[in-house]
Amino acid sequence: MVAALEELVNTLYEMVQDARSVPLSSDKCMIERDKVLDLLEEIKAGMPADLKMAKEIVEKRDDIIAAANAQSEVVRKKAEEYVRKTVAESEVVSQANAQAAEIIAKAQEQANQLRASVTAYCEDKLNTTEACVAATLEEVKKCRTRFAGAANAGNAANASSNS
Repeated sequence: MVAALEELVNTLYEMVQDARSVPLSSDKCMIERDKVLDLLEEIKAGMPADLKMAKEIVEKRDDIIAAANAQSEVVRKKAEEYVRKTVAESEVVSQANAQAAEIIAKAQEQANQLRASVTAYCEDKLNTTEACVAATLEEVKKCRTRFAGAANAGNAANASSNS
């Protein structure tokens, strides 16, 4: 339909261009009124259909743009929500890592304290045991000396009674 309207406008243009000039005027011309009116009538009849089609195209374009805008808004909101969740999860992970590091540090400190306490306890018990063993050894040496003295005295008494 657009091609037909263009053809009618071109025909009208050619008619005006080819028309004879009015005597004593260079910018006025004479054209056949009925032909021009017929062409204008055809153009007028064809325009509403083309205008309607153009209006529908514009409306469809506007609908497509509105739908695209709505869809882009949905995508933007989802992206923002994803970023919020990711940041929140990242913060939770960071906090968990910080807490884990703190717990590990406290556990290592407690383990070191416990190790030091156990070492001191064992050292104390070994010192006590060593002192008991030393005292017992001293007692054994005294007993041995007494037995040796008693045995020598008994041997000397036996030897003097046997002589």
